[in-house]
Amino acid sequence: MIDSEGFRPNVGIILANDNGQVLWAKRIGHNAWQFPQGGIQQGETPEQALYRELREEVGLLPEHVQMIAQTKGWLRYRLPHRYIRSGSEPICIGQKQKWFLLRLIAPTKYIQLNLSQPPEFDQWQWVSYWYPLGQVVNFKRDVYRKAMVELSVQFLH
Repeated sequence: MIDSEGFRPNVGIILANDNGQVLWAKRIGHNAWQFPQGGIQQGETPEQALYRELREEVGLLPEHVQMIAQTKGWLRYRLPHRYIRSGSEPICIGQKQKWFLLRLIAPTKYIQLNLSQPPEFDQWQWVSYWYPLGQVVNFKRDVYRKAMVELSVQFLH
């Protein structure tokens, strides 16, 4: 599902613990770390996609988390040219994302990275809230900054 401008709708998930840290996950087979994220399917709301992706990527159910906040609008990033698949129509030039800030209210033993096949991630860790800004792949950095700044108002108070 790609919009008329070439952006694929997507959700981004910032999962926090009670110590003010956020879940940072390593993509399987790569030395690339990121927040969980995933596409919104046809007929799915962003919130429905959030809970589906949360289950698929980190094994958590809605009852394991508390919704703290979400971004007001869509945040967009463009893919580097080398990642654009020119052989498929419509062409996806990037993603537009709705970001959600969640608090983990269940024990960490419920975090499971192997529920989807193939798994998206092979490791995770708790990191300080702003740590991901210096670590995420360059083309996502601006979207991360915008999402984290907007959501930090609810998180850091």
